[in-house]
Amino acid sequence: MRIIPALDIINGKCVRLSQGNYAQMKTYNENPLEVSKAFEDNGFEYLHLVDLDGAKSNHIVNYKILFEIATQTKLKIDFGGGIKGNKDVCIAFNNGANQITGGSISIKHPEIFVEWINRYGADKIILGADCINRKIATNGWQQRSNIDVIDFIKRYKEKNIQYVICTDISKDGMMQGPEIELYQEIKGKTQVNLIASGGISSLNDIKILKEIGCEGVIIGKALYEGKIKINELIKLC
Repeated sequence: MRIIPALDIINGKCVRLSQGNYAQMKTYNENPLEVSKAFEDNGFEYLHLVDLDGAKSNHIVNYKILFEIATQTKLKIDFGGGIKGNKDVCIAFNNGANQITGGSISIKHPEIFVEWINRYGADKIILGADCINRKIATNGWQQRSNIDVIDFIKRYKEKNIQYVICTDISKDGMMQGPEIELYQEIKGKTQVNLIASGGISSLNDIKILKEIGCEGVIIGKALYEGKIKINELIKLC
């Protein structure tokens, strides 16, 4: 199972939110490149980079930070936030993204998202299936839909999606443990390569997610707050 540290960007700074609430923002570092290099130095190979400014707008905002990290580290970056059209996909890949994650676009313009899967390949496009009370949320989690997360993933599984990042928003940034039952259900009913996100707070959480078959796990605040020690994480891996 891949261990993927998260790096969320607002105003060029490395931040974390609680339950997707922009009013509950904590800044951890003003230099995202410095943070990324530290992840690489500690043995991480992957990075989950989210442009939170872009997620609330109609386009990518922090692509220069993506370029900096991609050109000055060897991290394999999956990039999300603000990818609302073909131009944004080109910007992300041209600035060094290894994969891109589509959330809002997959709800509002599914025909465009399916076209990306076919054009770039299912190994390059990740479905962002972020939810609260099982219902999909979009636009930086500011808007809620009536679409059930399992039905949503199944729909794209039929369109050949391979990778899905699912965040239970109620758990995100709270460090109270992930929504294990939801991830078990997703794995049992869809068989996608599931990347779990939200609430991971201990090595035991990671072990459980591995046991249920998650392909990857994204860790954010627990790393920044030191609740999960990097040296312990490396031993586990």
